[in-house]
This record gives sequence, structure tokens and C-alpha cells, in this order.
Amino acid sequence: MISTGEITDSKQLNTREIFESAVAMLDEHGTVVAWTQAAERLVGYSAGDGVGRSAALVLPLSEETPTVSAFIAQCGDGWAGMIAVRHRDGRMLNINHRISMLRGQDETFRWLVSVPDIDTLSGEASSGSMRESLFIRAPIGIVVRDPQLRCVWVNDTIESHDGISRDRRFGRRLIDSMPGFEAEALEAVMRQALRGGTTAAHEYRAWPAEDPRREHAFSASCLQDAKGKALGVCNISVDSTSRRRVRERLAILSQASTRIGSTLDVKQTGQELADLAVPVLADYVAVELVEFIPGGEESSMDRPPVFRRAGQASIRPGVPESMSALGEAIFVPPASPLASVLRTGRSHLEPVLDTSPGTWIDHDPARAQKIREDGVHSLMVVPIRARRAVLGAAVFVRHEDPVPFQEDDLLLAEELVTRAALSLDNARQYARQHTTALALQRNLLPHCLRGGAAVEVASRYLPADMDAGVGGDWFDVIPLSGARVALVVGDVVGHGINAAATMGRLRTAVRTLADMELPPDELLARLDDTFQRLAEDDADAPGQTLAVAGATCVYAVYDPVTRRCTMARAGHPPPAIVDPQGKVTFPDLPTGTPLGLGLGVPFEAVELELPEGSLLALYTDGLIETRDDDIDVGMHRLGTALAQPARSLEALCTRATESVPGQAPSDDITLLLARTRSLSPARVASWTLPSDQSAVRSARHMAARQLTEWGLEGLVDPTKLIVSELVTNAGRHTTGPIGLRLIHHEVLTCEVFDTNVGFPHLRHTRSIDENGRGLFLVAQLSHRWGARTVSGGKVVWAEQDLAFARSNTRAFGSAVS
Repeated sequence: MISTGEITDSKQLNTREIFESAVAMLDEHGTVVAWTQAAERLVGYSAGDGVGRSAALVLPLSEETPTVSAFIAQCGDGWAGMIAVRHRDGRMLNINHRISMLRGQDETFRWLVSVPDIDTLSGEASSGSMRESLFIRAPIGIVVRDPQLRCVWVNDTIESHDGISRDRRFGRRLIDSMPGFEAEALEAVMRQALRGGTTAAHEYRAWPAEDPRREHAFSASCLQDAKGKALGVCNISVDSTSRRRVRERLAILSQASTRIGSTLDVKQTGQELADLAVPVLADYVAVELVEFIPGGEESSMDRPPVFRRAGQASIRPGVPESMSALGEAIFVPPASPLASVLRTGRSHLEPVLDTSPGTWIDHDPARAQKIREDGVHSLMVVPIRARRAVLGAAVFVRHEDPVPFQEDDLLLAEELVTRAALSLDNARQYARQHTTALALQRNLLPHCLRGGAAVEVASRYLPADMDAGVGGDWFDVIPLSGARVALVVGDVVGHGINAAATMGRLRTAVRTLADMELPPDELLARLDDTFQRLAEDDADAPGQTLAVAGATCVYAVYDPVTRRCTMARAGHPPPAIVDPQGKVTFPDLPTGTPLGLGLGVPFEAVELELPEGSLLALYTDGLIETRDDDIDVGMHRLGTALAQPARSLEALCTRATESVPGQAPSDDITLLLARTRSLSPARVASWTLPSDQSAVRSARHMAARQLTEWGLEGLVDPTKLIVSELVTNAGRHTTGPIGLRLIHHEVLTCEVFDTNVGFPHLRHTRSIDENGRGLFLVAQLSHRWGARTVSGGKVVWAEQDLAFARSNTRAFGSAVS
């Protein structure tokens, strides 16, 4: 039967003229017996020129088909395809056409050559050869009616469209054979074609029992005789169900370019693919990718790859079909279609899913039970390929839709997956690069901060969002001699791996320069020179360009003995200082020029005395700068967050970083907090010695007595030897007073001051040398040793580990032997 629910008002008939729908009716000899105006417009011959003449007028006859009858016989009933026809002006036209046999009530027959306008029948502009080829292959039903709309000719296909037999159709109008409003609507279309002498079209839905979802497009073309008089009307009915699906698929493909790959996030891209395919193509879709969580790295080649769920969608709320959550690893049975697709890179189509015993699902009982519970009956698995590699697969399932997957469904799925594959690969590549840069930066940053006896420290590092990329922030806490500590925070301009790598090189340079015991202003000057040389080396490398344009840095040294902090900065935001009462200040510290600019402007240092328990905050501009507020607002916000000195450093780090507005950061955020300590005077002993022979004996005696008071008897002997050697060297190279200082903190530090600025150097002595073994013995007996420049001279120092006092005693015995 024909649906009467599609149109509610006869004035709303979906009719229109079709200027490209050409129809010619031929008799059994190939003579034209009827013509349409559209045929005239197509080939240039009017009804008067064509009717009564052989169709050889326009058809391309050859030696194999010398007559129209032979041509039609070779083609056969229902033939469709491309043909070249001759225009009246002599040019050849390539057209898609169809030849259909019509039967009459008296068992006579006619041939109908048609070139229908598939775009007008579908109501849309042409979308390419896909729709055209689909139409030209689709079976069409044909009925030719006289001017009174009574049936006189039919083809065999029309009965499958509306269920009316040939005997019930001949000599009757449509409303007689099939009463109902839809029949009246179709006859209205026929009358319109007869009145105008043209073609009109209408879409309707038929409901045959075998498939209640079929749709049809109907056209009515006026057939004319040699004098242009209406002989009747030719009705062509096309099953447009497949064309409707094509339109839906074309719409899906059109959406794919805008809905898939909207971000560089792997899971979101996989989810976009799944969301687009449900419900128009499948009832359930899962996207499985080779391991991308964590780290974005591929699985090792010596073990099977791990696949994780990157997207899933279902027509059912909550995706009950899924056995895995997003991001979880999935089990791939070795004998399953998914494993085969991942191994071969070829799609798998299983219109009717075989769940009988002995199939692959027997090896996965849990999945087999789920498949049966959900009623899964049809399956497609399509590989996700990009850059000649299989990245994973998309699984398409039907359980609600009773129609099995067909080849055209697979073609659409492959097209969707192909469009998504590049976006997925781009997202994976970006995630891998971002993760690599982040891992590089985190591995180059300190994993454990030690403030020693000088400061209590805590830090936060928050990388920028995925769009901005990882930056070049770094921070460090460097133990120095004399219980001092160096605090440093820096920021390399730019983002990504280049910035992270440059950061690592600068951090190493800072540590090297810090070991030279340079004051902050001199250290920044040396670091500036180092940065410029690195940039010049990179620029001179073949095929390389200068990727990083500069860096900023702040460097501070705190001495817990004097409670004095010396700091300098190179274009970096000033530190924040919070006293024990919670008062926040930003010291008036000369800005300095950023590193790498090569301006040659000297850096300046400032020295401050800090009360015990003061909070020193070093940070990068990502903490205080936002897109909406200027730097002063950010500094005030930071000061407010830190103005609670009683809180723990970890709590203050959290409070300070959480005070940043909720928008995604455009730059890395780095914060280093140090709460100062002071070393008790009872743990420091100092003496001034004359530069004569008595200095060594006095120094040894005073050092031994002090160690006994500190309960460090195990270090007395090695310390007496260290003091003896250092004081002897000082007296040999200076005429001024000699200073001796012992510091009892996490290690025992022995410092000897003299006015000579020349640093001692360790050298290997020969067996015949009488001198030169002193520093060698110092190096053997100490944990580490060195020298630094101070006002008025230098200090040579040596540190001994308190935890290994006995070992040092044994080492002492071995050294002096």
C-alpha cells in the first residue's frame, strides 16, 4: 500500500519542473513514437523532428549494432550506463541513460529510453558521481498513461514498488487501482505535467510488507506526438531509499571535516569519530588505538602492543555495550576479527555475525556473553591507518537496527575512518611531542631539593596547557660551602623541546658556575656569556636556526651564619620576601637585562639581612601574568597568598598557584619557596691567626678542642691534619692575618682565610718531591673541598661528612701511612 501520512495538504505537493528529464518512447522497430520537451532540449530535435523517425537520428550505431533494434537488443531490458548521443548541431553528448521494456495489455511491447534528472527527483543539487552511479543502477518502475490517466504500458519493476499487479493496472487510473490520498496526490502531479507539457516530480513513501521503510521518487513527463500534442504521461518511479541513505552518508562525510579533529587531543578526536557514526551508521562504535596513555609512546617491539579505548558511542544511554572505559587497556583475542584487522591492515565485514560454537568468541567467554546479551548481529572492523602504519581500529556494531551491514556501509565507514586517521595521527604526534618535552623538562629539573641547614624549601612546577606547549622554566637549590645555599629560578623564552633543552643546558651551566663560588652578579655575567655562545653555536650549525631568543633568571645566595642574602636578576620578576610577621615586600633589585641579548650591561647584586623564618619566593612570570591582568595585579595576588608565614611551605605553594585565575595558563608556572634558618653561634667557631710558624700549632690545638666540645672526637685527627695543611699553605702565600672557622651543620666545614687571591690547585707529586702532598691529603680526608673569593682575599674550605666520622679516621690512618 501507499502511505497517506506523508502529505497533509494537497496544496503542499512537492512538485516542480524538471528540464533535464528526457524521455523517448520507441516501437519494436526502433521508431520514435513519443517525445518530451526535455528530450528536445537535450538533443535539439523537437517532437515534430523526432516522432515517426528512427532513433538512429541520435543513437551511436556501429558495425556491431547497425540498427536501432540491434542496439537495443544488445543492451537488453534494464540496461543503464553512459552513452554518447548526437546533438542536432553535430556535437556528441555523453549522458547516463537507461533502456526499459514496456508491456501492453495486448502483449505488445515498447522501449523507453530515459535520462531522468536524479537531482530534481531527490530535491538536492548534485553531489558527484556517487549519487549518479547509484541512481543509474537503481531499478525503476515505469507506467505510461493516456491523457485520461489510464494505464496503457508498464514495465515489470513497477509491481515491486507499489504491489499492484499488471492485470489490476491496465485500463485503470491510479486512484482506481489504489485508492487513497497519496494516489490523488500522484495524479495531481500527472495532470500538472499534461497541462504544462513538461515534467513534474514528487516524493512518497510506500509500505510493502517485506520492508516498511522504502521511499520512492515519482516523476511525470508529458509525452508528445509529432504535432506536439499530448499523447499521455510517462510515470517513472525510483526506489530512493538507497539514495536517501547516500544523502545521509554524504551529510556525514561533510560533517566529518568539521566535527573530527577539532582539537589535538587523542581521546577527544577518537570520541568525535564514534559520536559521528552513531546512530546514522551503527548502533555502537568503539575506537581502539595503539597505546597512547601514558606518555604517548608506542609499545616496545619485543612485546605485544597494548591497545586502549580512545572513543565509544552508543544509541543506548550509558554505553552498556562497552566492557572498557575510555583510556583503559582492552583485550584483543588473537583469533578475533579485530586482531586480524590490526595485523593485516584490511577491513573486516561480517553482515551476519557468526556466534556459533567453534568461532573466535569461544576464546573470550565474557565478550561472547556480552554479544549475545546485547543481540549483536552485524559487525564491521576498519583499520585506522596513517603514514603507512596501523594506529588502531574502529569497531562498528548493529544490534537494534535489523538491517545487516553491507558493502556500502563499509565504504562509508572506511571513508570516515580515513578522514579521522590523519587527525588522530596528528593528535598522537602532538601528544608525543608535548609529552616528550614535558618529560625532558621534568627530568632536567631537580627531583629532590635540599636546603641543608640554610633553608627549608618547597616548589611547584605547572606546565602550560596543550595549546601553548611546555616552556623552558627551571628552578634549583644548590648547596654551597660554609652551609650556604644558592636559590635559582629561570625562564627560557619559547615553548617546546627546544626551550626545554636550552633550559637543561642553562641549568647545568648555573650549577657549574655555582661550584666556582661566584657571587650572584658575576655568575649572571658568566651565564650571559655562556648563553650567547650556545646561541651562536646553534645558529652556525648547518640547517639550524636560532630557536630560542633569550632567557631570564634570578639567583640568590643565603648564608645561615650571617643571615644575609645576596641576589641579582637578569630581566626576571623580583623575588617576594615575607617576614615572620607576614609583611610582604618585593626588594628594589636592579632588573638587569635578559640573558642572551649581548648588550654588555653589567649585573648588579643587592645584599639583605633576613630575620630567621623569613620566606623567600622565587617564581616565573607565568605565576603573575595573565591575559586579563597586568603584572602589578599578579604580584599583589601572589603577596596576598604568601602573607601567612605560619602555614607549611607545601600549603603556601598550593595556595599561591591556586590563586591564579581559572583560565588555562599560557605559560609554565614555577614557584620556589625557601624559609630561612639561622645557624646557632654555638655551632660556629672562628679564630684569627698570625702568619708565622706558631699559627699551625695553635690552629690544630683549637680545632681539636672545639671538636671535642661538639662531641666529634672521631673527626679530631683528620681535622687536625686538614687544618694543618690549609693553614700551612695560607702562611706560605700571605703576609696578612689568617682566619680559621669551623662550622658544625649537616657536615663539618673547615675554612681558612688569607689575603692571597690565587687559588690552590691539586697536583700529583713525584716520589722525590719534598712538598706538594698537602692538598692531596685534604682531598683524601674530606667529602669535598674548594676555594672561593671573598672580600679582601679567598677562603679555602673542606667538608667532612658527620655520618662517616669513623671512616674518615680509617682514611686518616691510611693517608698518613
